[in-house]
Amino acid sequence: MTTRAATHATRLATAVWYGNHFLRWPLWPLGQLYRGLAAVRRSAYRRGIFKSYELDVPVVVVGNLSVGGTGKTPFIVWLANELTQRGMRVGIVTRGYRGRATEWPQAVTAESDAEAVGDEPVLLAERTRCPVVAGPDRVAAARKLCADHAVDVILADDGLQHYRLGRKLEIVVVDGERGMGNGLCLPAGPLREPPVRLRSVDAIVVNGGTWGHAGVFRAEARVKRVYRLTDGAEKPLEAFRGTLVHAVAGIGNPQRFFDLLEDAGLTIEAHALPDHADVAAGDLTFDDPKPVLVTEKDAVKCRAFAHDDVWCVAVDLTFAPDTATRLMRVLLPEIGGADGL
Repeated sequence: MTTRAATHATRLATAVWYGNHFLRWPLWPLGQLYRGLAAVRRSAYRRGIFKSYELDVPVVVVGNLSVGGTGKTPFIVWLANELTQRGMRVGIVTRGYRGRATEWPQAVTAESDAEAVGDEPVLLAERTRCPVVAGPDRVAAARKLCADHAVDVILADDGLQHYRLGRKLEIVVVDGERGMGNGLCLPAGPLREPPVRLRSVDAIVVNGGTWGHAGVFRAEARVKRVYRLTDGAEKPLEAFRGTLVHAVAGIGNPQRFFDLLEDAGLTIEAHALPDHADVAAGDLTFDDPKPVLVTEKDAVKCRAFAHDDVWCVAVDLTFAPDTATRLMRVLLPEIGGADGL
């Protein structure tokens, strides 16, 4: 599929899943079928028909019910850093989506080739400095991680539906603006499992917006820093006010990135790419000599060819201190840590 066709498909899916597009109704039977198959599969693991594999260290799964960007990656960065600061040795396993490596699992560092192992694993390794192993088989990835590193806890990225890997805790990250969309399962809606699945998870982290109930853990995205890809030079985001900038985003919800920039007072020309798109030099080159701002996930794929006016906007997920403490009180006793105080 070409980039243009993929972008069109993404826009259509967004209209169906988060709007009132009529296509949701002819797709509804397929959504019900998907929902039923997901329920049967989960039941098979719970009943032991399909085997789950437990490890000697606790596994914390961080995932989504919906497809597309919810802020899961910045939450894992926050959680890994929080646990590391509390003295825990953290490892991360992830799928390596769209990675082209011929052999899996793969150990990933900040210097790894994102084309080979995927963009998110490289970003996670860069931002956390924790050992990261990528591979479609999360069990094999987790075993390699444990064999190569002494870790106290494993964070499983996007592993909510990967039931082969046993888990101590499950955390779901939800986009607080989009919520559960139209509440339907794929392809009629954005959900991999029905909303009732939220009742069985240990924590729900809501990224921005107002969706949710009193028991959720609310977070907000904040710009950590803005740096030039060619040399790492930094400048405040406010320095880009007063001129048009090109905003390029190949993430699950590019509008979130665009809104972040506009909320900071920037005037942008938005260029949305499909999630995990292969960014090329042409995607960063325009007819006018205006600055180009990209997401962190895209930055790891274009450092080799970025020109001198391409800037990465690094984003952190932040919690109010009392919310962070409350979340740690849920997690730490289950994974061998202190009580979160």
